[in-house]
Amino acid sequence: MGKSDRSHEGPLEIAVVGDLTENQSDLCDKLLSVEPGGECTLYFDSLGGSPYCGIALVSLIMLRGLRATGIVAGECSSAALWPFAACQRRLVTPLSVLLFHNMKWQSEENVALLEAAEWARHFGQLEKDMDVLLAQLFGVTPEKIIAWTRAGRYVSGPELAAAGLAELIELKPLALTKRRSKP
Repeated sequence: MGKSDRSHEGPLEIAVVGDLTENQSDLCDKLLSVEPGGECTLYFDSLGGSPYCGIALVSLIMLRGLRATGIVAGECSSAALWPFAACQRRLVTPLSVLLFHNMKWQSEENVALLEAAEWARHFGQLEKDMDVLLAQLFGVTPEKIIAWTRAGRYVSGPELAAAGLAELIELKPLALTKRRSKP
């Protein structure tokens, strides 16, 4: 969807919904349709997905200099936290929820002991690196992120805003002009 395909003016609006891994191709295409340095709004209701998908989305946002606004419309958990944190402006509602947890990995294949050991080593390092990146994106110390992550902590929208990591917005209907017919 290029800029010429858009039917309305303003920043491109992108729904980041469901499993990031299942939607990665579509999400990457939509982010690539925003011109470098351009604006977009990401609406989050995602349980997360692959940490590599989260890294890829962060990379596209940052390397292309996108001026993204992230809004947690429902849930923003696990790997979805990274693209949300990469947004220049982050908004949450009183009912938003964000889950910080340790990485989980599984293999559906039979793997040799050495390969399993290498996966464990790799994921241990990746988890440390991603905690540091998430802290940098949010502008907090790694200890804050690690405390939430190790506890498998659900953080509410108001709590995230109180920590200075997002702006709290109220859920109010848009003020629409109603035309009244004359009797």
